[in-house]
Amino acid sequence: MKILLVNPPNSGRSIPEEEYGITSIKMIFRGEPLALEVIAGNLTGHEVCIADLKAEPEVLWEIFDGLQPDVVGITGVTCEANTVLKIAQDIKERSNPVIVAGGHHASCDPEFFNSEYVDYIVMGLGKLSFRELVDAIESGRAQDGIPGVAKTDAAGHLSYISRKYSTDDLVDNKAPRYDLVEKNREKYVMSGVGGKAGYVATAFGCTNRCYFCSIPNMTGGKYLTCSIDAVLRDMKMLEDVPMIRFVDANSFGDYHTAKTLGQKILEADLNRHIVADVRSDTVVKYPDLFKLWKQAGLAATVIGFEEISDERLKQYNKRNDVATNIAAMGILREIGIRIIGDFVVSPDYTHKEYEQLETFVNEHAIDLPIPSILTPIPGTPLHKTLKHRITVHDLDYYTFTNAVVPTKMKEKEFYETYSALLKSFLGHVRTYTSKGHK
Repeated sequence: MKILLVNPPNSGRSIPEEEYGITSIKMIFRGEPLALEVIAGNLTGHEVCIADLKAEPEVLWEIFDGLQPDVVGITGVTCEANTVLKIAQDIKERSNPVIVAGGHHASCDPEFFNSEYVDYIVMGLGKLSFRELVDAIESGRAQDGIPGVAKTDAAGHLSYISRKYSTDDLVDNKAPRYDLVEKNREKYVMSGVGGKAGYVATAFGCTNRCYFCSIPNMTGGKYLTCSIDAVLRDMKMLEDVPMIRFVDANSFGDYHTAKTLGQKILEADLNRHIVADVRSDTVVKYPDLFKLWKQAGLAATVIGFEEISDERLKQYNKRNDVATNIAAMGILREIGIRIIGDFVVSPDYTHKEYEQLETFVNEHAIDLPIPSILTPIPGTPLHKTLKHRITVHDLDYYTFTNAVVPTKMKEKEFYETYSALLKSFLGHVRTYTSKGHK
């Protein structure tokens, strides 16, 4: 069969830009579509193409008309959900392939894609279940009994069998199809960290359940680690890429696996700079692990500090505290690993909270601070808690740079202050990189 996998274009919208002319907030992100590369890796025996509309926004119809696909799979996060449906509609009006929606939003809110333009919805990890769906379509077998796959229903009754995820779903003996987007390799960069980057998965899921996070929906709450051999294979495949970004929510969720992987990378002498996500309590508990990983090439860690208040961390079910965050920064700084800090800006912030956050970041010399506005993604515990307060329901605005619940400050003032904070943080990064640190 001929299969087209589509990564939608950057499609989020900006309230501060549209309403107040503040153009410094809207963030554009462009990394390679690893989820689609991974799915393509398990489609051996089929002709597969990837249309990465983030890298090439105008390429869809050129690839579509050249391939004439039997199946089209479209992925998307929440702010891209409307765009996914629009792409599906445009395709259905042009031709009639089987259209499958997947990705984070499909996993959190599958009902959203129960549309006349979508035939199936794949929830959670799709490497195995999408292949099972393709096999069923090709053979003419029933496709409505595959766990984790829903057949859309015009009557509005979406039913499906929940999938019990395991390492079988990783199918990590099949490598990602990095070759399908090789022409765009120069466009896949990590601004503020060090240029061109390649993506590798070492694990899926997370060991924790923060109320704002959609990651647990992808694996049914499980934490699944890829085999050491698979990770090494994928890193070696990206031989011309100087920086490897581990895309896992928590690359060090299993200590023994992380230690073995670090040792194997060091032994293989891959000579890559590595960026990985980690919890601060893992750093504090296992400092020697990060000394090992520094030798293996770990250049920077992404840590979800989220807040500088223990009370707010508790509200988010972070299961961590500020003292641990500070201790972790000290350990990483001593080892020589850069810190990329994720923070959550609540819509109920006042000038006081903004000033406290800026002071905290400056005092602890966080190398790349990234503040995002608290956003209740449908399907998360946070959404259930804040649902009655949400005033912005258009998912285009769920970019983590818009407030979709009312702000405590006047809205314009809130965004102006947020914009000033971003400028301050970006200035800090420029100062850091200009001194030659990489």
